[in-house]
Formats: sequence, structure tokens, C-alpha cells
Amino acid sequence: MDSLASQLQNLIPIDFSQRSLWISLASIAFNPLAWNIVARNEHRNRTLTQKVFGGNARLGCYFLAVAIFSFGMFRDSLYTRALNDQPKNAILPASLKTIVPATLAILGQILVVTSTWQLGITGTFLGDYFGILMDSKVEGFPFNVLRDPMYVGSTMCFTAGALWYERPAGLLITLYVYVVYVIALRFEGPFTDMIYSAREASRANGDQETKKDL
Repeated sequence: MDSLASQLQNLIPIDFSQRSLWISLASIAFNPLAWNIVARNEHRNRTLTQKVFGGNARLGCYFLAVAIFSFGMFRDSLYTRALNDQPKNAILPASLKTIVPATLAILGQILVVTSTWQLGITGTFLGDYFGILMDSKVEGFPFNVLRDPMYVGSTMCFTAGALWYERPAGLLITLYVYVVYVIALRFEGPFTDMIYSAREASRANGDQETKKDL
């Protein structure tokens, strides 16, 4: 059994026995799952807004923003620790092993930062679940290039880390990140669309009532 495991690791240089690998994978899945549960509960019950922050939806959203950002940083540190515990193996040619991950990291951060700038704090950190809705759809860069630039940018940064540290396990984790994000979007997208559709329907009903009064 040990011989088979050793042969498998030689073919695929990933040490699945490392606890840090599994902790990293768990943290990656935890973040979007937890925030979606909290945000949906907020949309239905206004738990943070009413019971914690005295009816102030913005304070509730800012609290969630700090929590999401903090746990995101913690997730990234766990990813780095997992990479350091994995076997090192050259992935790119020597001439590309620095420029490619550096470029991916810079481009990924540009997508994340510009997305946050365009959306603002409440737009980025699920403010619509708190009833803080944007007036119109954001269409400037990077949303005029990508539908979900923040998730794409984050995935690029994970890829950059795997290439920079030359850890094939990082590429596996990055693939896992991509799958988690795709699943999260399948839940987030329709629910967010529902929130904005409800607002438009409410506005339309209000306009009709106004016309009747006139």
C-alpha cells in the first residue's frame, strides 16, 4: 500500500496526507457557503439589521463586509500554508516561472480591486440582501469585459500562487476554487435577480397606483 501511494505521488506530486491541504479546501468551501446562508437569512428575517444593529441596514452590511474580508484573508493564509506543505515541482519553464505568476497576480488583483471600486462596499458585500439596492446595473470596467470579474480575479490569484511556489497541488486547489465559485454563482445569481425583479415589480405597481390616483 505504501509503495502504491509512493508511486502515485511520483506521478501526481500531491501529498494528500497533509492535513493543511484538507483544511485549505474546507476553508475555501466555507466562505461562500457561510456568507450565502447569512445573507439569505438577513434578506428574510433581517437578523443583523433588526436584532444586532437596531434597524441600521448599512451597519449590518459593513459588519458582514469586515467578516467576509477577514475570513478571506484567513483562507488565503491557509492556502499558502497548504502550498508550503506540498511537494515542490517545476510547472513552468525557467524563463516563465516568475513572469507568468506575477502577471496573473497583478491582473487578478486589478479585477478584484476595480470590481470593488465599481460596486462600492455595499454592492460588493451582499448589500442587496440587506435591502441596499443599486440604482442601475454596473457596466464599467471590469464588468464590461467579464460577467463575474471578482471571482475570475480571485481564481487567477490562486493560480498565481500555485505557479509562484511551484506546487502542483495548488493547481488542484485552484480547480476546486473554480468549481466552488461556479456553484456559488448558481445560487447567488438567481437570488439576486429575484431581489431586483421584486423591486421593479414594486415600482411598476406604484406607478400604476399613482396613475389611478391622477
